[in-house]
Amino acid sequence: MSIIDQAGSVNLGDRNVKRLGYGAMQLAGPGVFGPPRDHGAALAVLREAVASGVNHIDTSDFYGPHVTNQIIREALHPYCDDLVIVTKVGARRGTDGSWIPAFSRHELTQAVHDNLRNLGLDVLDVVNLRIMFDVHGPAEGSIEAPLTVLADLQRQGLVRHVGLSNATSKQIAEGRGITEIVCVQNQYNLAHRADDRLIDELAREGTAYVPFFPLGGFTPLQSSTLSNVAARLDATPMQVALAWLLRRAPNILLIPGTSSVGHLRENLAAAGLMLPDEAIEELNQMADIAA
Repeated sequence: MSIIDQAGSVNLGDRNVKRLGYGAMQLAGPGVFGPPRDHGAALAVLREAVASGVNHIDTSDFYGPHVTNQIIREALHPYCDDLVIVTKVGARRGTDGSWIPAFSRHELTQAVHDNLRNLGLDVLDVVNLRIMFDVHGPAEGSIEAPLTVLADLQRQGLVRHVGLSNATSKQIAEGRGITEIVCVQNQYNLAHRADDRLIDELAREGTAYVPFFPLGGFTPLQSSTLSNVAARLDATPMQVALAWLLRRAPNILLIPGTSSVGHLRENLAAAGLMLPDEAIEELNQMADIAA
């Protein structure tokens, strides 16, 4: 049994995945644009993740663009039977690396086919619609038109399951009227906890919640509270942040990203870190401090 088995597993559609997965965003170049600085290291991280028991990889063809999916295919294809690759559509990249909404039927259809081609798949396990009314966070707006396109592609057999990214509760409810929503992927971590109520609602409904930037993203989490708890537990602050998320709710799936094998091993070891109740109480206060 690998150490990540200690964190348990959660259903993602009709697939069961371990709660500690891997996010591929950092495999692209700076700003998630262009090729990686070290192509060989990117391949090694992916292979180490799967060898360590990871069976849930999060990616998108607009990382690079195309870069991360092509690296995933080079490193891991043909894929293990239990590996679930989750991707995203709804955005494209400008020549300057900017993030641009891509919600038209043509853009969404092309994105699904790009993902299929670059990953070397006949069908995508899960496709998240990245909602782009506000690049920086969830914002209201109807998702009926783009989600209907994904539902059509699902009926064609190109997509097994559909999720939402950067979504509000209202958009999740709207989406459920169009197709089953198997997961929600929003920003959430120790310091950024706007989705507390949403996570609890989804947990009651048995819907997976996948926090992106679980370690703070482009600005890593920094807190004396976090550092002090980590020191007492002989762990790293990032391991404590991940362990807190695993404890936060049973429906949370983690996809911490890294381009380093050493950091990957550190992240995965968080599955075996047990946080005492007093540490949980201290860490919970970080949200109040950040606010």
